[in-house]
Amino acid sequence: MSDGVYLDHAASTPMRPAAIAAMEPYLVSEFGNSSGSHRAAAAAKAALEEARDSIAALLGASPHEVVFTGGGTEADNLAVKGAARAARAGSGGAGGHANVVTARFEHKGVLASCDRLAAEGFSVTRVGAGLDGVVALDELADAIGPDTVVVSVMLVNNEVGTIQPLAEIVELTRARAPHAVVHTDAVQAVPWVDVASLAAGADLVAISAHKFGGPKGVGALVVRRGTALEPLIEGGGQEGGLRSGSSNVAGVVAMAAALRVTVEERAADVCRIAPLRDRLVDGLLAAVPDSFENGERARKVAGNAHLGFRGVEAEALLVSLDARGIYAAAGSSCSSGATDPSHVLEAMGVPRADALSSVRFSLGFASTDADVDAALGIVPDAVARLRAAVAAA
Repeated sequence: MSDGVYLDHAASTPMRPAAIAAMEPYLVSEFGNSSGSHRAAAAAKAALEEARDSIAALLGASPHEVVFTGGGTEADNLAVKGAARAARAGSGGAGGHANVVTARFEHKGVLASCDRLAAEGFSVTRVGAGLDGVVALDELADAIGPDTVVVSVMLVNNEVGTIQPLAEIVELTRARAPHAVVHTDAVQAVPWVDVASLAAGADLVAISAHKFGGPKGVGALVVRRGTALEPLIEGGGQEGGLRSGSSNVAGVVAMAAALRVTVEERAADVCRIAPLRDRLVDGLLAAVPDSFENGERARKVAGNAHLGFRGVEAEALLVSLDARGIYAAAGSSCSSGATDPSHVLEAMGVPRADALSSVRFSLGFASTDADVDAALGIVPDAVARLRAAVAAA
């Protein structure tokens, strides 16, 4: 960014030039509705299906298995609710005997979907994680049983960036609940790991374009052949009846372009960004007394730096950093304005005080050495000033 140092790529990334170029015609001249029958509509339909083919190939799926959505949250909702409700319908409506298993550190799109299912009579089991940031496989194994209909564990955690053992999770599920559907939120994974390979065993895979250089408001759900889903949105029957509504052709085309560039450049980006992340983390740990890292770095994606600074409230630090042109993130805030600790850190067993002092700095394809230099120059001083203010109060 020209007016600051952007270290919040896990929240959203700048659009890639290729995605902007691909999107522009469908915002200006090629504006037909892909559901129509005239030539303008046919051109939009052709672009939509070409993008579907490209995205499917890059995700290790068949074109008919890709369902376009309004983003990652919608994809997660469709996967978790849709699979659970379809399983209940297939069992004659015995929803009270159907169990959904997930992790306590999932994205809120998954957790809120599970809350909704619980209100509908499903049982929901939420398992924890270790301080390393990895889901507790022993708890997960105990939670999965013959009545389990959905297991949902993200491929990469959205806060601490840890890669989850999805192949083992799939294996556990197939052994303990052969008829259960496995869903993974791969929204944070796309820039860093080969989703086509690591998520090959999952029945449902969610992605979101703005996490890898595409526009906001568009995503996709891979629905493997034979996976039953009930739609959330009904109407004209678009997307195989799973997501009705006029297609976001411009967004989908841009998402396909961004995904293609991301996959092509992923290895080079990881090789460049991981040392930047390490320099940032090691530099801050060395420069700031009583600081610590959340999650095991060896298990993280290359762009994630999640640090805590004891004696400093994360929200106060973020305000100070924002004023000095450093943009980062922390846990959620409730409507009263009081800061709640991150549910992810709570699930990992991080003490409350440490969770409230933790900040996520996330790098991406646009990050530079200069960004790290700026953070190393500003963050230690900001922490020191806040600590001094607290001591003087």
